[in-house]
Amino acid sequence: MKALPLSGDVTGTRTVRWVMAIAATALIFDGYDLVVYGTVVPALLRDPSQLGALDAAQAGALGSYALMGVLVGALTAGAVGDFLGRRKMMLINIVWFSVGMALTSLATSVPAFGILRFLTGIGVGALVATAGAVVAEFAPAGKRNFYNAIVYSGVPAGGLLASLLAIVLNGVTDWRGLFLIGALPLVILFPLALWKLPESPRWLQARGRTDEAIRLSARTGIALEVSTPDGMAAAAASGTASDGGASGLRPLAVTPPPPALRRDGSPLTGFAALASGTYRKPTVLLGLMSFCGLLLTYGLNTWLPEIMGQHGYGKTYSLTFLLALNAGAVVGGLVASKFADRFGPRAIVSTTFVIAAVALVLLTLSFPLPLLLAAVAFAGVGSLGTQVLVYGFVSNFYPTPARVAGVAWCAGFGRLGGIFGPLVGGFLISAQAPTNVAFLVFAAVALIGGCVTMVVRSPRAITVPAKAPETVSPSASVGNHV
Repeated sequence: MKALPLSGDVTGTRTVRWVMAIAATALIFDGYDLVVYGTVVPALLRDPSQLGALDAAQAGALGSYALMGVLVGALTAGAVGDFLGRRKMMLINIVWFSVGMALTSLATSVPAFGILRFLTGIGVGALVATAGAVVAEFAPAGKRNFYNAIVYSGVPAGGLLASLLAIVLNGVTDWRGLFLIGALPLVILFPLALWKLPESPRWLQARGRTDEAIRLSARTGIALEVSTPDGMAAAAASGTASDGGASGLRPLAVTPPPPALRRDGSPLTGFAALASGTYRKPTVLLGLMSFCGLLLTYGLNTWLPEIMGQHGYGKTYSLTFLLALNAGAVVGGLVASKFADRFGPRAIVSTTFVIAAVALVLLTLSFPLPLLLAAVAFAGVGSLGTQVLVYGFVSNFYPTPARVAGVAWCAGFGRLGGIFGPLVGGFLISAQAPTNVAFLVFAAVALIGGCVTMVVRSPRAITVPAKAPETVSPSASVGNHV
């Protein structure tokens, strides 16, 4: 079989950079959308003229409405994303959540606000689910956890942006202006994505559109997958391990996890693959990992300013804690991803969950402000920073025919945790429980997440002899198939 174009050339590098930049920017605004609510909760609670009378329990419910939409959007992406393609899903949902943010800024009542948050969340969820597949199919082998961290760090970076703007624009604009900023992707990002975001050649290949896949692979420099002698799939540009040539043995190519197959030998796609015997147990465990990570993420992002406000910190200081939380997630997620590429994501994810638990327990102690900010930053590493790693773990766990479904399941089921996070915080505050109790509850969730992570086992990868690839230029490859 002729070798397919490799991704290590200049064209492939340029394509990867554009794709990663577009995906990361989309998730920056996704993160902005989901975190900006936490920055305006205190104002909505204290000023009934904005949306109407609102108590802590209702505010927690409003925070969960967007996450219910994310759940619907993620599962919808899992159902249709492996059929529509990566490019269409990205473009449709950039428009969807931008329009949703603009309309939310015009809401004048609690019910209207809640409905619009739910509808906006649908677009957010579909984007989050699709981004993982985009990274897995465009990023070079050996750097996928790092590239995944770059893209998904857009979510905490968006939270960072929301926190900064809430501080900088305090007194300049109200919550409506902050929400309207979230609609900017419609006029900035969408035209750029329309121009620069290609379809995934590997998705085209998985759909049986081989000629289109080869032409696009040649044009973009993104490698396709080739069949190994046992029918498995391996990336044409994947790394090989060798003994240095001293023994004369052929290099070994390590394949991705095996696809789930129908009785006729064809691969199962979408949620059917996830429910198969090959992936059923790890799929449940991965969903629980995401549940814990997102419960921490949205529980803390929604209620941290209010909790610290009850500790006596003013609005600016309370928002500074939110800033530290998301800054820790960005930096910690990127650093941890380098270790995940080297040592594997499972050990690193379990470690960051434990870091979150320890940091949250430390927040119950009366430390000086600098130490509290440091503890909050480490809590960010172990909450949203951990979730960044979970998405990388999941997107590389499943084969191409089930990849969007796998990430969608992770994002969708995990959003149940995201829904419970604001509700748990709202319940504890409404019940006038000591604020330290909330931190201890979140710490327990982090420990559970770490334990679940240690149980996950990947379907066994197969190591097969790799034939030396036949060198074919992209132009020659196109000429043979057009």
